[in-house]
Amino acid sequence: MQRTNSMRRKAMARQHKAEVMIAGEQLRLRLHDGKLIKDRRYHLRTYPNCFVAQELIDWLVSHKEASDRATAVCLMQHLMDHDIVHHVCDKRSMFKDAKLLYRFRKDDGTFPFNTEVKIFMRGQRLYEHLIMEKNSILQLREEHGVTYQRSFPGCQFIDWLFQNGEAESRCRGLELCRALQENGIIQHVGKKHDFFDSGLLYQFCINFRRRRRLSELLNENEQDNDEGAVVSTHEENHHDSPFVVRKSPPQEQNSAFQSDVKQVTGGRRGSLNSLQLHSSGFPPLAPLPSASVVRCNPKSVLKRNFTCDELLAPGAPFIKKVLTVIGDALGWGFVVRGVSPCYVQAVDPGSPAAAAGVKVQQFVCQVNGQCVLDLDYRTVSRLVMTGPRIVVLEVLEPIE
Repeated sequence: MQRTNSMRRKAMARQHKAEVMIAGEQLRLRLHDGKLIKDRRYHLRTYPNCFVAQELIDWLVSHKEASDRATAVCLMQHLMDHDIVHHVCDKRSMFKDAKLLYRFRKDDGTFPFNTEVKIFMRGQRLYEHLIMEKNSILQLREEHGVTYQRSFPGCQFIDWLFQNGEAESRCRGLELCRALQENGIIQHVGKKHDFFDSGLLYQFCINFRRRRRLSELLNENEQDNDEGAVVSTHEENHHDSPFVVRKSPPQEQNSAFQSDVKQVTGGRRGSLNSLQLHSSGFPPLAPLPSASVVRCNPKSVLKRNFTCDELLAPGAPFIKKVLTVIGDALGWGFVVRGVSPCYVQAVDPGSPAAAAGVKVQQFVCQVNGQCVLDLDYRTVSRLVMTGPRIVVLEVLEPIE
């Protein structure tokens, strides 16, 4: 019992950390959309993808995300303490309401993709996959006379992991499930048991699709995220998420940090490239119509070929950028080609890729934290298309 209580406390602390990550990501996407995050010049030096602290505080107060400037500063300090935001030169550990430049770590590739974060991202991907399945194992179930929404038997979850290639064996599946539990991603419905390959019921602790308010982060007495007994709430049925495109217009236009991704109304784009792959949670992707504005040039757009060593050499004429692309119902809207290294061959002007800053002739260095410099375009494409809808690309862009 003591071990279970200790594990539960650790899981709750990790749940809070996960909430901070989600809220921070929602804020980052909202600020990008509002053009508060952009390249800025200071003392003859350009700082890419940053924001002015004073402008952000103005924005938080004017959008009623903070009651006053002091509260807004506390909120941003909370994000700094969790390695979500940092000073562009890392000279300040405190967030100041001044004309200072700060940046989200996801925008410059310094976000710490440690084991904890990787487990969180994998849990989010599994959650999205399960939620979008037609005959999902997440169902209304009963245990000891109590009914729980979106619950699943441990043994069925391991079956699902094995059948979908998420685990090599039941033993590996059990290890993954216990890691998810230890990191506060899933829990026993009654919070009484560790994870077992049995008929015991479990649930996801985190509703990844709920829009967060930054003010929630300052509430140290977090209520248990219990989606337990059958009570239908607006929050549970919310379809907005920073990780997925919304399928229908939001009901409340003033909700905090909603991901303002443009809704797709007609099929226009095709897949990431010519490979016919289906990613988790995505519908089959349509082929490109001849009238599409995407031009998949048969001839390389590169002026000349580069080796990986040339790209990484000191003084090479490239600038590193970290881009976040949120796929919509038709995909991401860019085409990669080449082998060791891959490069962007084409970008749909109206696509999520274009909105995120993906451009032709950029070389792809990393996909979701994984180095891809030595891979061919087919392998890179599979990494994108079989991963989560939100894709973090690290690219090298030629200096004009």
